Amino acid sequence: MDRKALIREYKNTPHPMGIYQIENKANGKILIGSSKNLPGILNRFRSELKLGSCRNKALQDEWEQFGSDAFEFMELEVLKPLDDPVYDPFEDLKILEELWAEKLTPYGDKGYNKKPKLVT
Repeated sequence: MDRKALIREYKNTPHPMGIYQIENKANGKILIGSSKNLPGILNRFRSELKLGSCRNKALQDEWEQFGSDAFEFMELEVLKPLDDPVYDPFEDLKILEELWAEKLTPYGDKGYNKKPKLVT
C-alpha cells in the first residue's frame, strides 16, 4: 500500500472518542479534557511534555519537576458514535467533559484545568 493510501485509510478509520485524564501521581493533581481522538490527544500531550512545549504551563512545570514516571494517562469514558453519518459529537463531548469536571473538580490545588467563567 502506498503512503497516500495509508494516510487515507488512517483518516477514514474511526478513533475512540471521549473523556481523558492526565494524573500527577506524586501530588494527585489532574487534567481532564475531551477529544474526538483519545489515543491521538494523549500521544500529543506525551510528545509536547517530552519536548517541553506543552501549552498547559503548570502541567509542563510539574512534568519537569516530578518526571514522566509520576504521570498517568488514561481514558475516563469512551463515547460511542451514533450510526448517523452527519452526527457531530462536539456537544456530547462538551457535556460529558462538564460532568466529569463537576465530579472531579480539577481546578486550583486539585488540577491543571482552568475554572470555567460563569455566564451571567
